[in-house]
Amino acid sequence: MSTDTEYMARALQLAALAKGKTSPNPMVGAVIVKDGQVVGEGYHHRAGTPHAEVLALRQAGERSRGATLYVSLEPCCHFGRTPPCTEAIIKAGVGRSVMATLDPNPLVAGKGLQALQQAGLSVQSGVLEAKARRLNEAFFKYIRVGQPFVTLKAAMSLDGKIATRSGDSKWITGPEGRALVQQLRVENDAVLVGIGTVLADDPLLTVRLPGEEKKPLRVVVDSNLRIPLESQIVQTARDYPTVVAGVEGQSPAGKKELLSTHGVEVWELPASGGQVDIHALLGILGHREVVGLLLEGGSTLNASFHQARAVDKYLFFIAPRIIGGDRAPGPIGGEGAAVLQQALYLKSLQYQRVGSDLLITGYPELTEQEASVCLPAL
Repeated sequence: MSTDTEYMARALQLAALAKGKTSPNPMVGAVIVKDGQVVGEGYHHRAGTPHAEVLALRQAGERSRGATLYVSLEPCCHFGRTPPCTEAIIKAGVGRSVMATLDPNPLVAGKGLQALQQAGLSVQSGVLEAKARRLNEAFFKYIRVGQPFVTLKAAMSLDGKIATRSGDSKWITGPEGRALVQQLRVENDAVLVGIGTVLADDPLLTVRLPGEEKKPLRVVVDSNLRIPLESQIVQTARDYPTVVAGVEGQSPAGKKELLSTHGVEVWELPASGGQVDIHALLGILGHREVVGLLLEGGSTLNASFHQARAVDKYLFFIAPRIIGGDRAPGPIGGEGAAVLQQALYLKSLQYQRVGSDLLITGYPELTEQEASVCLPAL
């Protein structure tokens, strides 16, 4: 007979099917079990559509009565884009509910669990909680601080170079790594680069996977609005949502209007050290319901986010190449740490072979105060 853990693992597997589709909602999966048999399954497909619990209940029908519901996130108990799931669960006569984790949303945050208990259901929480929180790590941060979860992605050689001394960077990693980056774009709401990347590579920053229609917001950090009108990003702005973030009072006369005529949205933000203030940028992205942000910047922009302690997850693709050279840039520029004690330590490391490359994923070791507001406790 399957255990609570195994049924919850299935609920998490279902939830993950909607990666990149549900924002600003979390990914949620649900499984209904009666007499040792799965009688209903469902997952939330996208915001505004029925939640996982409702879909599972519909599939189970009358078999929901007296059954156990496994759900990867606490059921909602308020009216949002859809009615409360707790009402549907109670009405269906479910006898027991097992949750992976509570919902950090203040509108829920234990209230859903309490509503089910008051209706007479047996309720348990905490089954595979760490995995459930990690799956929705972007949602947890966004709900707590109103800013996107920032993933810094960098591709480098074995000796830590992201380009040659002449700026050549295509392609350091292999085709498998580049395909995975396309999937990362699907899973995030926005892709962000600096003006240096635009001038050097003239990227499109679109999703190029067969059958994939998602168009993440393209954001260029360009303090002085130097972006060329003939760049691919500007020329395709009517087809793909595009923002150029500059500094208040630093734009050339008429450049904002010219960009706007091409469909580019221009944000004039406060400055920090003469450059776009990173936290101001993250704040406005949060207001735009950008939950996950993929940072594909160069050495300079990466350094700005790194120094601002604004990166939530680091992804380093390491290719079996040696570039060498004092003038070949690394993934994070700036002054860097003066002593090793100041260096940022990464934890929860994961290692993955991607074609001929190695992908290392890590999370910054935060202070207790940072961890309490930025990330779920894992």
